[in-house]
Amino acid sequence: MRSYSDLFRTREFTPLFLSSALNSAASTIAGLAVGTLVYRATDSPLLSAVSMFGPQLAQVIGATTLLSAADRLAPRATMTGIALSFAVGTAVMATPGLPVWGLFLLISVLGLVSSLGGGVRWGLLNEILSKDGYLLGRSVFNMANGLTQITGYATGGVLVAVLSPRITLAGAAALYLAAALITRFGMTRRAPRATGRPSIAQTWRTNALLWSSRPRRTTYLLLWIPNGLIVGCESLYVSYAPDRAGLLFAFAAFGMFVGDVTTGRFIPPAVRGRLGIPFLLLLATPYLLFALRPGVAVAAGAVALASVGFGASLIQQERLMALTPDELSGHALGLHSSGMLTMQGVSAALAGSVAQLTSLATAMTVMAIASLAATLLISGPRQRPEVSTPQQKQPEVNAL
Repeated sequence: MRSYSDLFRTREFTPLFLSSALNSAASTIAGLAVGTLVYRATDSPLLSAVSMFGPQLAQVIGATTLLSAADRLAPRATMTGIALSFAVGTAVMATPGLPVWGLFLLISVLGLVSSLGGGVRWGLLNEILSKDGYLLGRSVFNMANGLTQITGYATGGVLVAVLSPRITLAGAAALYLAAALITRFGMTRRAPRATGRPSIAQTWRTNALLWSSRPRRTTYLLLWIPNGLIVGCESLYVSYAPDRAGLLFAFAAFGMFVGDVTTGRFIPPAVRGRLGIPFLLLLATPYLLFALRPGVAVAAGAVALASVGFGASLIQQERLMALTPDELSGHALGLHSSGMLTMQGVSAALAGSVAQLTSLATAMTVMAIASLAATLLISGPRQRPEVSTPQQKQPEVNAL
C-alpha cells in the first residue's frame, strides 16, 4: 500500500476516518471551551490546564482494568457507544449553572469511557489495512487530526469569543453525535479480534506480557513521556494568552500536521527509523524560548516548529506493531493510547502546579527541559536506531 488513494479504496477506511475526524474536532472545540469556562470561573492556570487535559488522567484506570476488552468487544458497537457517551456528556457540560465540580466529574467519567477508544479504533485500523499500510494509514489519521485541530481551535476560539463557552460545548456535542451515526451506519459489523470474556485479570496479564519485552518497554516510554511533558506546555496556552490561545493551538496543530505528512509520506523507511530520537529533541527544544516570555507571534512560530517533532510518534508506533503479535494489536495500541493520554493529564497537572507556584514562562521552560532529559535518558547513548521492518516481528513472537 503506497498511496493515499489506496487507503481510501480500502473498504471501511473512509467511515472510520470520517468518524475519527469528527471526534477529534469535537474534542478540540470542547476542550478549548471547557478550559476557557474554568479559567473564567477560577482564574487558576492549574484548574484550567487540568480541565482541558483532565480526561486523560482517568486513562490510567482504564489501562489497568478495561483494556482486555479492546480486542474482545465488537468494534462498531463499542465505538458508537463511546461517541454517544461523549455527545451526552458534552451536552450536559453545556447546561447553564453547572458548577465547576460538576464539570470535573463529567470530565473524569468521559475520560474513563474513552480509555477503550484508542485500542478499539487503532486495532480495527490495523485489521482493515495490510501490514505495510498501517503507518501510512495512521499518518493520514494524524494529518486529519492536525487539520481538525487547526480548524477546531480557530473555530472554537471564535465561538467562545463571539457566543459563549457553553454554546460552543453544545456544538461539540452535535459533532460527537454525527461521529456516532457515521460509525453505526458506515462501518461493517465485525466479530471481536480475540475470544474470551474481558476482565481485569486478563488486562493485567496482557499488560505484563507486553511490558515484559525490553524493546517494547523502551518504545512505550518514548511514546508516553517526552511528548506528554510537552503537552503540559500546551495545557498552559489558555493561561499564557487567554484571548489568543486558539491561535497557539492552531499553530501547534499545523506543526504536527507537517511532521506527520513528512514522516508518513516522504521519508524512506530506512531513514525514518533513525529519526525517532531527533524528532523528540525537536519537540522540546523550541519551548526553551518561553524562558524569555515571547509575544504571541514568536510563541506561535516556536510551537509550530516544535510540533513537527510529534512525527516521532508514528515512527515508534510502527516499531511497536513490528514487536507485537497480531492478536494483541488492539490491546497494545490501547495501552499506548491510554499511557500517552494519562501522561498528558499528569503533565498538565504538573505544568499547572509549577505555573501556579512560579510563572507560566517558568513552567513551560521546566517542562521542555524535563522532556529533553527524558528523551536522552530513555533512549540512552547505546540505543539502537528505531528501524521498523516486518522481519522484526517474528523473533519477538517466538520470544514470547
